[in-house]
Amino acid sequence: LLCLMANAFMGTRAQVTCGVVVNDLSPCISYVSAGGAVPVNCCNGVRTLNNAAQTTADRQNVCKCLKQAVNGISYTGYNLRLAAGLPEKCGISIPYKISPSTDCDKVQ
Repeated sequence: LLCLMANAFMGTRAQVTCGVVVNDLSPCISYVSAGGAVPVNCCNGVRTLNNAAQTTADRQNVCKCLKQAVNGISYTGYNLRLAAGLPEKCGISIPYKISPSTDCDKVQ
Protein backbone atom coordinates (compact mmCIF):
# COMPACT_ATOMS: atom_id res chain seq x y z
CA LEU A 1 0.00 0.00 0.00
CA LEU A 2 2.68 2.51 0.96
CA CYS A 3 4.83 1.50 -1.97
CA LEU A 4 1.92 2.40 -4.26
CA MET A 5 1.28 5.43 -2.14
CA ALA A 6 6.66 17.24 -6.74
CA ASN A 7 4.71 19.82 -6.15
CA ALA A 8 6.16 23.27 -5.66
CA PHE A 9 5.45 25.46 -2.65
CA MET A 10 6.09 29.16 -2.89
CA GLY A 11 8.49 28.67 -5.78
CA THR A 12 10.60 26.01 -4.04
CA ARG A 13 10.76 22.61 -5.74
CA ALA A 14 10.47 19.53 -3.61
CA GLN A 15 13.64 17.46 -3.46
CA VAL A 16 11.93 14.32 -2.16
CA THR A 17 10.31 12.66 -5.16
CA CYS A 18 7.70 9.92 -5.27
CA GLY A 19 10.46 7.56 -6.36
CA VAL A 20 12.32 8.28 -3.12
CA VAL A 21 9.11 7.75 -1.13
CA VAL A 22 8.50 4.38 -2.80
CA ASN A 23 12.11 3.30 -2.32
CA ASP A 24 12.23 4.28 1.36
CA LEU A 25 8.85 2.79 2.24
CA SER A 26 8.89 -0.42 0.19
CA PRO A 27 10.10 -2.44 3.21
CA CYS A 28 6.81 -1.49 4.90
CA ILE A 29 4.54 -3.24 2.39
CA SER A 30 4.37 -6.56 4.23
CA TYR A 31 3.47 -4.85 7.51
CA VAL A 32 0.79 -2.59 6.00
CA SER A 33 -0.65 -5.56 4.09
CA ALA A 34 -0.80 -8.07 6.94
CA GLY A 35 0.21 -6.49 10.24
CA GLY A 36 2.52 -8.22 12.67
CA ALA A 37 5.88 -6.85 13.70
CA VAL A 38 7.14 -3.75 11.92
CA PRO A 39 10.30 -4.72 10.01
CA VAL A 40 13.45 -2.89 11.09
CA ASN A 41 14.12 -1.84 7.47
CA CYS A 42 10.62 -0.32 7.37
CA CYS A 43 11.36 1.92 10.36
CA ASN A 44 14.76 2.73 8.85
CA GLY A 45 12.98 3.82 5.66
CA VAL A 46 10.41 5.89 7.56
CA ARG A 47 13.23 7.55 9.50
CA THR A 48 15.30 8.18 6.36
CA LEU A 49 12.31 9.69 4.57
CA ASN A 50 11.42 11.85 7.56
CA ASN A 51 15.00 13.13 7.79
CA ALA A 52 15.06 13.89 4.06
CA ALA A 53 11.77 15.83 4.11
CA GLN A 54 13.02 18.94 5.87
CA THR A 55 11.19 21.61 3.89
CA THR A 56 7.49 22.33 3.65
CA ALA A 57 7.61 21.47 -0.07
CA ASP A 58 9.22 18.11 0.69
CA ARG A 59 6.72 17.24 3.43
CA GLN A 60 3.81 18.21 1.20
CA ASN A 61 5.23 16.13 -1.64
CA VAL A 62 5.68 13.06 0.56
CA CYS A 63 2.07 13.47 1.71
CA LYS A 64 0.86 13.78 -1.88
CA CYS A 65 2.88 10.75 -2.98
CA LEU A 66 1.31 8.67 -0.20
CA LYS A 67 -2.18 9.82 -1.17
CA GLN A 68 -1.50 9.19 -4.86
CA ALA A 69 -0.46 5.65 -4.04
CA VAL A 70 -3.71 4.96 -2.22
CA ASN A 71 -5.88 6.13 -5.13
CA GLY A 72 -6.96 3.33 -7.40
CA ILE A 73 -5.94 0.41 -5.19
CA SER A 74 -7.99 -1.74 -2.90
CA TYR A 75 -7.40 -1.24 0.81
CA THR A 76 -9.28 -1.69 4.04
CA GLY A 77 -9.61 0.41 7.17
CA TYR A 78 -7.24 -2.08 8.78
CA ASN A 79 -4.54 -1.33 6.20
CA LEU A 80 -5.06 2.42 6.62
CA ARG A 81 -4.76 2.15 10.41
CA LEU A 82 -1.52 0.20 10.07
CA ALA A 83 -0.12 2.79 7.64
CA ALA A 84 -1.23 5.71 9.83
CA GLY A 85 0.38 4.13 12.88
CA LEU A 86 3.76 3.50 11.26
CA PRO A 87 5.44 6.74 12.40
CA GLU A 88 4.46 6.13 16.02
CA LYS A 89 5.48 2.46 15.87
CA CYS A 90 8.87 3.62 14.57
CA GLY A 91 9.21 6.34 17.23
CA ILE A 92 8.93 9.18 14.72
CA SER A 93 6.68 12.23 14.74
CA ILE A 94 5.41 13.60 11.43
CA PRO A 95 3.32 16.79 11.02
CA TYR A 96 0.30 15.09 9.40
CA LYS A 97 -1.78 11.94 9.54
CA ILE A 98 -1.16 9.31 6.86
CA SER A 99 -4.68 9.18 5.46
CA PRO A 100 -6.50 9.58 2.13
CA SER A 101 -8.40 12.48 3.72
CA THR A 102 -5.30 14.51 4.69
CA ASP A 103 -5.11 17.92 2.98
CA CYS A 104 -1.45 17.88 1.93
CA ASP A 105 -1.52 21.57 1.01
CA LYS A 106 -1.96 22.37 4.71
CA VAL A 107 1.07 20.31 5.76
CA GLN A 108 3.77 22.53 7.20
